[in-house]
This record gives sequence, C-alpha cells and structure tokens, in this order.
Amino acid sequence: MSSEKSVFDQPQAATVTADEAPSGIEQWTGDRGFFGHPRGLSTLFFTEMWERFSYYGIRPLLVLFMTAALMNGGFGFSREAASSIVGIYAACVYLASLPGGWIADRWLGLRRSIWYGGVFIAIGHLFIALSTVFAHRAFFLGLIFIVIGTGLLKPNISAIVGDLYPEGGSRRDAGFSIFYMGINVGALIAPLITGYLGERVGWHWGFGAAGLGMLVGLITFRIRQNDTLGPLGATPSGTPEQQKKVRTYALIGLALIAAVVAMAMLGVFTINPVAVATQMRNIMLGMAILYFLYLFFGAGLSGDEKKRVAVIIVLFIFATIFWSAFEQAPTSLNLFARDFTDRMIFGWEVPTLWLQAANSLFVILLAPVFAAIWVALGRRHKDPSSPAKFAFGLFFAGLAFMIMVLAANRVIAGGGAAIKVSMLWLTFSYFLQTIGELSLSPVGLSSMTKLAPRRFVGQMMGVWFMAAALGNLIAGLVGGHVDPEKLQEMPALFQRTAMSLFIAAAVLGLLSIPIKRMMRDSSAASH
Repeated sequence: MSSEKSVFDQPQAATVTADEAPSGIEQWTGDRGFFGHPRGLSTLFFTEMWERFSYYGIRPLLVLFMTAALMNGGFGFSREAASSIVGIYAACVYLASLPGGWIADRWLGLRRSIWYGGVFIAIGHLFIALSTVFAHRAFFLGLIFIVIGTGLLKPNISAIVGDLYPEGGSRRDAGFSIFYMGINVGALIAPLITGYLGERVGWHWGFGAAGLGMLVGLITFRIRQNDTLGPLGATPSGTPEQQKKVRTYALIGLALIAAVVAMAMLGVFTINPVAVATQMRNIMLGMAILYFLYLFFGAGLSGDEKKRVAVIIVLFIFATIFWSAFEQAPTSLNLFARDFTDRMIFGWEVPTLWLQAANSLFVILLAPVFAAIWVALGRRHKDPSSPAKFAFGLFFAGLAFMIMVLAANRVIAGGGAAIKVSMLWLTFSYFLQTIGELSLSPVGLSSMTKLAPRRFVGQMMGVWFMAAALGNLIAGLVGGHVDPEKLQEMPALFQRTAMSLFIAAAVLGLLSIPIKRMMRDSSAASH
C-alpha cells in the first residue's frame, strides 16, 4: 500500500494547490454534524473511500489478469512485462497529482477538478471492464483515463478537507485522521470484493465492481456537495489570464497523450513496458538530481536552507529505497500469493487478492498505537529524529522480506509445485511492512513540510511524490521475477531486497546523529 494510506498521514494536497477558503464560510466550517466535525467531511470521506476502493480494487488484480493465460481470460503477458506495466501505472498516478493540483488551482477549482476526475476514473474502469470485447486497446486506454482522473481528484479532495478547518490546530488534525481512515476502509474492502469477483466469477466483473465503487462515490459527491460544502473549493484562485493559459496547456497535454495513444494503437511504434519503465526511472532520477542541483546553486538559498535541503535529499533517497520494496505488494508478493501460497481454509480456497487487505487492516489497527507512541515519547523528550524513524521503518521492511526469503526457501525445498507455504508467512510479512510504513510515511511527509524552504514547500511535496513514483517503478521492474519456472531466483530476489533495506537502515542510522545535530543547529540559527 502506498504512502498515502496512513490515517494520520499527508494533508499534502493543500500544499500542491493553493485554493484559498472564501470568506463567510462559518456555516459550513463551524458545523459539527459529523461526529463533531463539519458534515462536508462526510461527503469527502465517502467520495475518497469509494475512489480508493476503485484504485486498490484493480491495482493488484492487474498483474494477475495480465499474466493469466489467454484460455483463462487473461492477456498471457510475461511476468516482467505485466509487473512493469503495474509499476508504470502506479508511478504515473503519483506524478499526475502535480499537474492535477496545478489545474485545479489555476483553472477548474477544486470541486470541478474532483468531479471531472471522478468522471475520467469511471470511464477508465468502463474501458477496462469492456476490454474482454475490445482487447488490449480498451484496457490500456482505461488505465490512461484512470491516471488522468486520479491526478485531478486525489490531491484536490484533500485540499478541501483542509479548507473545512481554517482555524487549523488539533481539530484539523483529527479531521484528517477521520478522512484518511476512509482511505483505509476503501482499501480494506476493495480486494475482498474485486478479488472474489475477478478470480472466481470473471476478471471483468472484478474490474467492473471497482468502477461501480467510483460511480457511487461520484454520485455521492454530486448530490451532497452543495449542501455540505457551500462555496468551499467552488472557484479557482487563478486570474482570467492564468485560467486561459492553464486551459491551453492542459488541452495541449491531452492532445499529445491522445496522439501517442493513437500512434501506438495504429502500430506506428511498439511499446516495451520493461524498457519504458527503465527509461522512466532514469529520467526521473535525472530530474531529481537536476532539481536538487538547482536548489543548491541557482535558487538563492541561504546556508541554513541548504542544510535543510541536504536532509531532504537524504530522506528522498531512503524513501525511494523503502517504496521500491513496499510497493512489491501488488507484483512479486501478489504472484507469490497466487503461485506458492496454500490458501485453503476448510476446503475453500481464499482468493489471492484477499491477502492484499492485510496491510490496510494492520494500518487501521496500528496507526492509533503509533500516534500514541510518538506523543508519549515526545512528552518525555525522547522522540526519535526523523532519520532515526526512517531507519526504523527500513529495518522492519527488511525483516518483512527476510520472512519471504524463508518462505521462498521452503517452496524450493518442496520442489515448487509439491509444497505451498502457509498464508501466515505473507500475513506476518505484511504486518512487519506496516510497522515500517507507519514509521516512515507520515514522518517523511511531516519532514518535507518542516524542512522545505518556505517558497518551495509545494515543490517539496512534488519531491515526495517523485520518491513514491520511483519506488513504484523499481518495484515493478523487480516484481516480475517471482516465477515457478525460475524458482532459484526467488529467494535471491527477496534477499537482495532485504539486504538493501538493512544496509539503508544501517547507513541512515549512522547518519541520523549528525543530521539531528545539523537540524538542531539549523533550528537554533533560524530563531
């Protein structure tokens, strides 16, 4: 599960967009009709819950569908190609949030962006569900529509949550906690429903159910937005000139996407998913390096600001390493669940995707515990530094993959097909990964907002998105190597992942002391 799944995580979209709450909004922001919070929060809660239901309902289903044999209704793709496609798709979803926030801010406004984003997502799911008739073309067109729609919807719905609490403070934090609980509820129930339908009834029933969820969320938003949100997010902050310029750029961007898709469908060029994922990874790494060089040498930052940017670079690198392991859940770990896990309970086989719900369940159960731990340690002035928490998260993710090394070795010892391992191996691995996620994800977001030079806060959120996108790409590239015909590669894959996480945890642990000292000196110098 991705970085945005923590219940006390990322009010980041409010920094991506700059939509200002209008005056005279007390009727909507002062309302306490939803568990002591504005009723508008319930509208956003259920819209987001169903959008996340649709996203996490199809993402792990994609690799199973694409690698399924043609006779079983799938595409018969290689595991490497299918896994790379999932990585590209997830990376593009993260990156689309950046232009999506910009378009909402300068042209459409938050509410219209959410509406049009939901429409795009619903159409995308319809295309995917109909790909049994129109084959590959409809399938990939559907993924593109979902990427565009998610970019418009995802960052901007969070921004309106922020607008509901203009006073800020603990009530706003509590509102975001409730809102992000909706994310986890959607992600928890999605694989249970789409997994059963997709694997047992028909692939496109699973895809269709995910799209139906988005349609329910879209209707909920349309019916309730005016009564519960009033003027919040209704108008963009851009001037007429800015709106015209952004509209032109956005339409040109859509035209370019349409042209590339049309040429690919007409066979003008052939797309190699593994090669595309590799090039995207290299390009994004190059962009990150160039951007950080610009900050150091061309942005006019003070010495103190450069020190804080240096810390952001360190966190960016280690966050990328973490997500490259964590985001193997819908690829390598999903394939392991299908091919090498005994999912029989009292004579009934559990659908593969049901194991994907474990992370969301653990987040819901553990997030309040972690929040309480950090608060308690803070009261005693023993709260670990951000790099130390990152190192803790990397270490537990490494333990999770060591569990998978042991599980893979048991499979090999049994000859692959002869012995399948218990579901407890994957469940315990997801439990350890969740501990790592809750140690790193919310802490990383908070660190970005605290360390970023004031005029670059929004861009630093883009950096955080890029770390997650890079992680998804790398996870997609390595995730296709879980293969019954390449058994000997499997423990090595998990072991390399585990060792990279352990090494990263050790290096960051050693760096945490000088970084903490530098951050303390920087804080003192700024006062």
